Amino acid sequence: MSSNSRSSTLELSARPERQGKDVTLSGIRKAYKNVVALPDISLGVERGEFCTLLGASGSGKTTLLKIIAGFEAPDAGRVYIAGRDVTRMPIAERNIGMVFQNYALFPHMSVFDNVAFALRMRRLNHDDIRRRVGEALELVSMGALGERLPRELSGGQQQRVALARALVFTPDILLMDEPLGALDKNLRQAIQLQLKKLHHDLGLTVVFVTHDQDEAMNLSDRIVIMDQGRIVQSGAPEALYRAPGSAFVAGFLGECNFIDGTGRTLAVRPENVRLGAQLDADDVRHEGRVLASTFCGLHWKVFIASLGKTVVAYAPAGIAGAERTPGQPVAWGFRAADVMEFASA
Repeated sequence: MSSNSRSSTLELSARPERQGKDVTLSGIRKAYKNVVALPDISLGVERGEFCTLLGASGSGKTTLLKIIAGFEAPDAGRVYIAGRDVTRMPIAERNIGMVFQNYALFPHMSVFDNVAFALRMRRLNHDDIRRRVGEALELVSMGALGERLPRELSGGQQQRVALARALVFTPDILLMDEPLGALDKNLRQAIQLQLKKLHHDLGLTVVFVTHDQDEAMNLSDRIVIMDQGRIVQSGAPEALYRAPGSAFVAGFLGECNFIDGTGRTLAVRPENVRLGAQLDADDVRHEGRVLASTFCGLHWKVFIASLGKTVVAYAPAGIAGAERTPGQPVAWGFRAADVMEFASA
């Protein structure tokens, strides 16, 4: 058996440090005519890291992903994979797996042939192709459906096939551009769990693009928040949520209430807002009126008119009816220790 045939996807799962490679972007600039999409981006993604580029439409995250993949060339700056300059290297030579929102499967090919395509392009022998495709399909729970055509699959199954196709040739980096956006909530959660397991088991380096905050929080080792072509802040999900560096980050990553202070903007997360009987004597206290409330299972989401704006509170499921009934006056507040402060814009 050749050394190539021994380096199977399943064998790599026992040695996760073998698969992923680090990525470094240095001084990346990209403009389209008079529109500067990326003015000057530098970013390092560690070997085996799940790094999510999070931002609104037009923030530059997909452009950055395309530059890593080689679909776009930067106007300035360099792209390195495992220390090797790949800035001008053709896509086919970068050993990068890609998964898109629209799956991009060949409609006339079976599931097996879709996954085998990259291996055939690399001229692997028939036995290696069959074994590695089988392993890749088993990894994504699609082993029994190899003979089906894409049109015979659900959206979630098609996305699993796209993932198997990206993994089958043991890529150095897995790039994913809004891959779960077209799926319903339950399917999205199921594939998120599968992605987390694959990332852990295979030691993948993943660069993942999304505008979905919950998705970014669920999947990432590190989130890179982008706005207008720039990196605003990056860090572990919990660190970004609990200690955002700006009011923009606080408002973008999760819900947040903003209160004008003297030369400062105060911010309080809804889970730290207390209502009525919950308030302690030393809490910061305000008065308001309930606008609406929504039962969310573990808590009530209560909207309060106060201080000239709408304040959101996550109240316990057992909160008194008078404190969540629309039209009723309600006291609300928070502990001073739960306040985040930012410079006013």
